[in-house]
Amino acid sequence: MTRADYIHFIPCFLYLVYSLIIFIVDKIILDEFYFYADGRDKDLADWYQFAGLISMGYYLLMSLKYYASYKQLVFNTVSYAENILFKWIRNFLIAFLSLLILRVLFFIFNPEWGEFGSQFWYFISFSIVFYYISVNGFSNAIKSSVLNNIDVNKVSFFMEEDSKPDVEDQNTEKDIALWKPKILILISQDKIYENPTLTLSDVAEKLNTTSKTVTSIVKIGFGMNFNDFINYYRVQAVIEKLKKGEQSSKTLLGIALECGFNSKATFNRAFKKHTSLSPKEYAFKLSKK
Repeated sequence: MTRADYIHFIPCFLYLVYSLIIFIVDKIILDEFYFYADGRDKDLADWYQFAGLISMGYYLLMSLKYYASYKQLVFNTVSYAENILFKWIRNFLIAFLSLLILRVLFFIFNPEWGEFGSQFWYFISFSIVFYYISVNGFSNAIKSSVLNNIDVNKVSFFMEEDSKPDVEDQNTEKDIALWKPKILILISQDKIYENPTLTLSDVAEKLNTTSKTVTSIVKIGFGMNFNDFINYYRVQAVIEKLKKGEQSSKTLLGIALECGFNSKATFNRAFKKHTSLSPKEYAFKLSKK
């Protein structure tokens, strides 16, 4: 955590000071309830509720921004992006958004926020959504055993500046003509797509260049992000095996795993994305020829 992160604790600190002042004045100085003379919880005061709404809205927007950046980043840096998208976080943010919408609606249609009893429906709704968040977070752990074998020290999602000079950053046609054939050689000869945990840095290391260069060439030269690019060739490898009739002695999932896929769901989605058919439909179509 950096020094700049401590700014997020300022509201908490201010509220702690405020609560401490209330305690000192009521219990030590006056020995009577001055701040709470009306018997109402200050947490239900309009200023507190509005401040909480603004705070949650801000952090929700920032969370959505960071999740969108993370999603884009993993699709550009690893070949198993769908396994580490943490979709339960997306669901949590959607549920969190619904809470804020509920809160705004209750502010509009039931502005007497200071009356605890009048907010009955909001707290019921809050409980339902919070229960959903709890169950969803608990039940959506990553189940892929492949990820357990990943050396996190070798996978850098938030790429730091490469130490190698970026002479290829111009993204000229000359650069594409230079690097595109080299990448295709890794695909056709080395069959790098068969590595289920292949990353952008792995390819850059094999080519002795920078991750930025590989990203640019894949994006401009092939018109895809890194994840889709590798999955495309995995799909093509599966198709070649199907044409050879290997499905007669192996399951479709077994063939997919041999070609670098690490889950049935990812295989089915990638296959349909690149062929417009499910693996079973494609195999059935081949059998009719």
